[in-house]
Amino acid sequence: MPLKTPLFERHRELGARIVDFGGWDMPLHYGSQIEEHHAVRRDAGMFDVSHMRAVDLSGPASREFLRALLANDVARFVEPGKALYSCMLNAGGGVLDDLIVYYRGPARYRLVVNAGTAEKDLAWITPRAAAAGVDVAPRGDLAIIAVQGPTARERFAGLFAPAEAARATGLGAFTSTDFPALGPNGFVARTGYTGEDGFEVMLPADDCVALWLRLERAGVRPCGLGARDTLRLEAGMNLYGNDMDESTSPLESGLAWTVALEDGRDFTGRAALLAQRAGGVPRKLVGLLLEDKGVLRAHQPIVGDPTNGQVTSGTYSPTLERSIALARVAAATSGAVEVDIRGKALRARIVRPPFVRHGKALIQV
Repeated sequence: MPLKTPLFERHRELGARIVDFGGWDMPLHYGSQIEEHHAVRRDAGMFDVSHMRAVDLSGPASREFLRALLANDVARFVEPGKALYSCMLNAGGGVLDDLIVYYRGPARYRLVVNAGTAEKDLAWITPRAAAAGVDVAPRGDLAIIAVQGPTARERFAGLFAPAEAARATGLGAFTSTDFPALGPNGFVARTGYTGEDGFEVMLPADDCVALWLRLERAGVRPCGLGARDTLRLEAGMNLYGNDMDESTSPLESGLAWTVALEDGRDFTGRAALLAQRAGGVPRKLVGLLLEDKGVLRAHQPIVGDPTNGQVTSGTYSPTLERSIALARVAAATSGAVEVDIRGKALRARIVRPPFVRHGKALIQV
């Protein structure tokens, strides 16, 4: 039986096309995926991401526990409210999941993990946390709405009194705050998965429909998973299960910037990453811009690549009006490649992601 978020009935009322996503019934689009994509690039859109799992960690040992659990280092947090993107690795350096960790205060942290890996993540984290004396509290009582786009912060803040609005609009990038205007568990973070400005909002599940309706009336357009995928790919953001997984390391997934190797800290997967780096990382993740007519899709082979290179994520970019992709290729690959699309070798140019950020093309098409 598929799981449903608290907003499921509202999605049906809006005429959403519902699809299975990691065991959840989720909206793919509400009529036009491309129009939803453009709404986020040009104005404001919102996504129901309540299928993702918030997990609170607390206790005196929580900081050192997270330093050992994650490839990025939470010791970088100086003040409460900061957020950090990281991978959680297995002993072989493979990516168990990518996540955001929020520093909420002394000995208090919140992780937000992917929907499809949530149970696996909890099975990995919980016994290790118990051994360290760290309390783990999955927050199934919270819903999450992402409000994204160049006018998103303004439209969200406009729902609240001036002092409350200022609390939200005063947030810097990758920071967060408790937001009592949404109730005792209200929480707002200036983070997102679209390459646009905006907030990710957490609040009691029972209250999320009312907030969604207020956002609709404020002119924020409901958007589905389809637009979320084209937006994140234009922004060069990895998707777990496509662009990295347990068989790939951050070093070969374009995520070396999320790994703190130089601080001497011992974390799960560190030895494997050091060995891979010393031996030479054999593969890398690159951006592709298709030069011939066609559409790049996941799993299409890179012609002649000695590492069995392939497209990991591909789509038609509504902003660039071209087909784009992320692909894993041999480390020495540069310039151009050919991609096998339905038995035809089509030309693609290697580019450095992101392709689009804040509504602007970052590559020459």
